[in-house]
Amino acid sequence: MRSPAELTELFREQGLRVTPQRQCIFRLLEGNDRHPTAEWVYQHARSEMPTISLKTVYQTLNDLAAMGEIQVLDVGTGSARFDPNVGAHHHLVCDHCGRTYDVQVDATRLRLSPRERRDFVINSADIVFRGLCSSCSTDPTIHEKTYGGQPHG
Repeated sequence: MRSPAELTELFREQGLRVTPQRQCIFRLLEGNDRHPTAEWVYQHARSEMPTISLKTVYQTLNDLAAMGEIQVLDVGTGSARFDPNVGAHHHLVCDHCGRTYDVQVDATRLRLSPRERRDFVINSADIVFRGLCSSCSTDPTIHEKTYGGQPHG
């Protein structure tokens, strides 16, 4: 993702208003590898700007996504997540806390037979690995609640 200053200029070039609220959102996203939800961005922006609205957060995130500056992810955690890493990559997702991590996978080795492809022309693949993050996997009550059994290993 571009720097906050570059995003400010990009918004101006697109004829979009650049407000202190939007600049705050740009700063929160810069270098952010948490794959934040709009609610996370809103809560953190409010600590700096108590008058910011959730609508402003969503509008800014959607504008950034439309410009190709962030990706909108639906990894099954109940809320859309916003990923400033727009390069080719895949994800690890914790089934308990929803924490999402980037991971590089060589998807070119995946092969589908012509029958499995069903005459699709495949342009891309999104791979999501699910499990428990290191914090959640060490808590036996979480493992029991999430998977109904004892931790492996």
